[in-house]
Amino acid sequence: MIKSLLADLDFSAEKKHTYVLLLSAPVLLSLYYYHGAPSRFLEYFPSFVNEENTALYGHYWQFLCLFVLVGMLPFFYWVGVMKAPLTQLGLGLGDWKKGLLLVLILVPLMVVPLIWIAAGMPDIRGEYPMFRALYQKPQLFWRYEIAYILLYYVAWEFFFRGFLLFGLARDRDMGATNAILIQTISSCLIHLNKPESETLASIATGIILGVITLRTRSIWYAFVLHASVGVLTDYFVLLRTGGIF
Repeated sequence: MIKSLLADLDFSAEKKHTYVLLLSAPVLLSLYYYHGAPSRFLEYFPSFVNEENTALYGHYWQFLCLFVLVGMLPFFYWVGVMKAPLTQLGLGLGDWKKGLLLVLILVPLMVVPLIWIAAGMPDIRGEYPMFRALYQKPQLFWRYEIAYILLYYVAWEFFFRGFLLFGLARDRDMGATNAILIQTISSCLIHLNKPESETLASIATGIILGVITLRTRSIWYAFVLHASVGVLTDYFVLLRTGGIF
């Protein structure tokens, strides 16, 4: 019976990689969900319980877990198993003129005003900044945000807009449209414990950033847009609630 079920599957080298890419989303994101929470840090490293910045280290742990799980592991699979060129992951500048123009237009005209409005919403204020101690220790803002950008957002864009999007788009049967939808669905599901407005917005954002990434042939413009959303959300929430400056 098992043989008959498997008989309809294509086990060519290209399809095997497609199956791995598809399964990487539920497997790696589940591991991150269960082991990457900041609260897990003290479970794994109880000696830090009395450290002054324990809460900050918890978020460093969160960001590092995402970086390892959806950044490093897919990277090594791409270069070590698939043996595909890194240029096919969108790690270059691609069409930098188009990408730079999009960033210069979208950040001031869309990202800034929309995030300013979102920062006034109670559910967003209840979620961000994730590092709640920033209300008492605003001097730690950039220590937190730099790790947020370099570990969390780099890994996020590499996985969803690089590994999944470009990897699945390589499959002739999958195509670009399906690749965009799959990475959008995957990135949306990891938002399910976030505010409803953010989760719903992640669907449109996933599609838009997916299109931008394919059109520019680079993940870096989506990275700048996405990271600016995260940092500005934290900054505007703190600014509007008197938690900073």
